[in-house]
Amino acid sequence: MGSVVEYKGPKGGYHCGYCDSEEGKVSYGMWAHSLTVRDYQDLIDRGWRRSGKYVYKPVMNQTCCPQYTIRCRSLQFQPSKSHKKVLKKMLKFLAKGEISKGNCEDEPMEPTMEDAVAGDVALINKLDLQCDLKTLQESLESEEKKKGRSAKKAESNDLIQSQHTEEKLGTGEPSHSVEVHTVPKPGKGADLSKPPCRKAKEIRKERKRLKLMQQNPAGKLEGFQAHPEPLFLPKPKSNQPKSLEDLIFESLPENASHKLEVRVVRSSPPSSQFKATMLESYQVYKRYQMVIHKHPPDKPTISQFTRFLCSSPLKAENPPNGPDCGYGSFHQQYWLDGKIIAVGVIDILPHCVSSVYLYYDPDYSFLSLGVYSALREIAFTRQLHEKTPQLSYYYMGFYIHSCPKMKYKGHYRPSDLLCPETYVWVPIEQCLSSLENSKYCRFNQDPEAVDEGRSKEPDRLQVYHKKTTMPYGVYRKQQKDPSEEAAVMQYASLVGQACSERMLLFRS
Repeated sequence: MGSVVEYKGPKGGYHCGYCDSEEGKVSYGMWAHSLTVRDYQDLIDRGWRRSGKYVYKPVMNQTCCPQYTIRCRSLQFQPSKSHKKVLKKMLKFLAKGEISKGNCEDEPMEPTMEDAVAGDVALINKLDLQCDLKTLQESLESEEKKKGRSAKKAESNDLIQSQHTEEKLGTGEPSHSVEVHTVPKPGKGADLSKPPCRKAKEIRKERKRLKLMQQNPAGKLEGFQAHPEPLFLPKPKSNQPKSLEDLIFESLPENASHKLEVRVVRSSPPSSQFKATMLESYQVYKRYQMVIHKHPPDKPTISQFTRFLCSSPLKAENPPNGPDCGYGSFHQQYWLDGKIIAVGVIDILPHCVSSVYLYYDPDYSFLSLGVYSALREIAFTRQLHEKTPQLSYYYMGFYIHSCPKMKYKGHYRPSDLLCPETYVWVPIEQCLSSLENSKYCRFNQDPEAVDEGRSKEPDRLQVYHKKTTMPYGVYRKQQKDPSEEAAVMQYASLVGQACSERMLLFRS
């Protein structure tokens, strides 16, 4: 079965986690029983966003803090001076154990996932009866009570051994391994056992080889590598600045103080590696909520964690022309010296990597992990693009110009904002002056332009009613309640014609 959704209509008058307004938040919502990655890609390109299995879309001209979908054009991205400082800070820490004394005022901080969906939390709790992680959640609650310190130590040692087996690097540099359905295989690219530092002559030879590879796609390397090869970089110039990859994967000494590894594990359906590390990941989340968001110790529960950050409606898909790890929902785990210090929750979709949430160990706040993880996710998007050319964007969620703490997303250039009326992408530079004058803006400057993907033939909308799939034209004849037609028409206008024909709208 493909996508099945249950439209819940508009919800208003709720607390806003951005401006702290008690009842200014207004959004549409629907419960996604399942979603194909194609449908979710189309939905986020119309301003929708998910939190667990709940998918919501702000009512842009009514909500207190309009939230504009923002994407970064990752292939053209160049790190800013502040981005480079964060990357250098991480390298100094890994190489020599140096801890920067500078503050982290620019560190991005999203509201909690509950704040993001505001008053819909109660609805989510009610609907979340068939969570595919419910059994796992119960077993983890039992496991958390039973596990002693010695057991945790043994588990940690096992993880360290497995990463040594997978990497075979011997340089202490950051690495990037990916789990699919089987044990992750090392990349087949450059000789990673040798120091990554290269002379200019070697770099020129490498670029020439890469150019030949581009002309001969059949000869492309397979697998994920610690050093993503920069197929998309411009031709070298004498004064060419370092690329994002050069800065991230700069050579470290053999006796480096720390070792950082980044693993990507499928969270839904949960892979074996995800299950093995979920309890440790939850403990990081719990500390993050308590220290950063000031939650009491009993509030960040495993149930809440699985509902918002592990459970996903996205169906896992592994087409031959897709990325090696497949499409769907994943956790990008940051392992420092054998323990998890941060986790980026991401969705890998046909055209983008979509950032869902980040949580980290507050003890490592000095590393600016919010900025660092965003830069790693941009580099990861570029890496996936090498095998899957249509996947080239990094979606950062929502940009909120009226909220100072959320403006940081506009610093990852070049980036685009989604027009809330015509759903076309507009460079952020062209939007900022309008946003200074008004919270809500139509970015498309063509007054004649309309939503090209709008619902034009509502009778073709697919309805799932009484265990039967039928077009809306048939379903409508069976209904006598006028409010039902209004609700379905509203749903159709929000998801667009293509999604309304592909997705099944569940009606009781």
